[in-house]
Amino acid sequence: MDRILIRGGNRLSGRIAISGAKNSALTLLPCALLTDEPLTLRNLPRLADVDSFGHLLNQFGVSTMIEGTRPDEFGRVMTMRASRLTSSTAPYDIVRKMRASILVLGPLIGRMGEATVSLPGGCAIGNRPIDLHLKALEAMGAEIELAAGYVKATAPGGRLPGGRFTFPVVSVGATENALMAAATAKGTTVLENAAREPEIVDLCRLLIAMGASIDGVGTETLTIEGRDRLHGATYRVMPDRIEAGSYACAAAITGGALELVGAEASDMRATLVALQEAGVTITETAGSIHVAANGPLQPVSLSTAPFPGFATDMQAQFMAMLTQADGASVLTETIFENRYMHVPELARMGADIQVTGRSAVVRGQSPLIGAPVMATDLRASMSLILAGLAATGETQVSRIYHLDRGYERLEEKLQAVGADIERVGDG
Repeated sequence: MDRILIRGGNRLSGRIAISGAKNSALTLLPCALLTDEPLTLRNLPRLADVDSFGHLLNQFGVSTMIEGTRPDEFGRVMTMRASRLTSSTAPYDIVRKMRASILVLGPLIGRMGEATVSLPGGCAIGNRPIDLHLKALEAMGAEIELAAGYVKATAPGGRLPGGRFTFPVVSVGATENALMAAATAKGTTVLENAAREPEIVDLCRLLIAMGASIDGVGTETLTIEGRDRLHGATYRVMPDRIEAGSYACAAAITGGALELVGAEASDMRATLVALQEAGVTITETAGSIHVAANGPLQPVSLSTAPFPGFATDMQAQFMAMLTQADGASVLTETIFENRYMHVPELARMGADIQVTGRSAVVRGQSPLIGAPVMATDLRASMSLILAGLAATGETQVSRIYHLDRGYERLEEKLQAVGADIERVGDG
């Protein structure tokens, strides 16, 4: 199994191109199920999860074709066509690999009037039930049955009537599933207390490009007027705000300066504000964000929250960065109850972190020493990479398949800005 080796201490400097957003791509891909016409997505990141989702679409009879990109483009271009769906079942063997697979539930019931989907897998970062997905679909007229590890959803008469649902708590995935199902419902669907993440906005924009009628984009109330059918489209995936934030932390923890090419500041405002509070200089330009650490990092207190709050997907990276701050920082995780699994691994490298319940106190100016560490989930793996960049000696990060789910060409990008990092196999 591959590992990543990092010899720390190098100051990072240069430009990093930000890839298409993983979390958006995995939401846009299932939209191919909603139409019999071609759907082309540009700027798709080269990631294991994207490949897995493509294989899942193939299970339903969707053809997928990777095209060449223009010289000025990053990522991949994929054209999908679901001329005729041959199955409405998402099998366990594929779905278990990533939680995002549950997002085929909405479009399958919207297109075929039925769907059978295995309960999902993904990172083990806490209890992430799909009850809100199912309750939203039930409010829209679906009949739901759970049996033998599968969810079976049926639209009486072959098509959902639509309805009104208020999310008791904000749920990104449930909002996405409900949106896709509502796009081809008979009537109007109103989703209240809906998630407002940029990835939700990206999904709405694609659905509108395919002919959907959606009001309230970017707000907590979405009104979807169902259409008899949707058509094909060509659409560019938004830049990855979590990747951009991760590399911003890489600049900060190494006392470096990076230009994040393609990053969109409006999508990651809370991250940028937190970086500025930590003493990092942020300069926004057209088409990029410049991040520079010109002095000692300052301690901060942060609490994760749904957008526009501080993203839970940035908590682990900030924790690694704040081990080098001049004082004690406090991080509070409100989204997932088990998202501090990276703490023992950071402690192996010399970090001083005390966890009590959902809060973690990070005492800064800890001398980090390279050590063998193990990734426990996607964002935790990036926190270990960041710690390794700042550590003395060599850090070995194992179980990097987690990393490959969310960061495209990570070693190549970091090598280009001065990091001493490489991927090696056990052999």
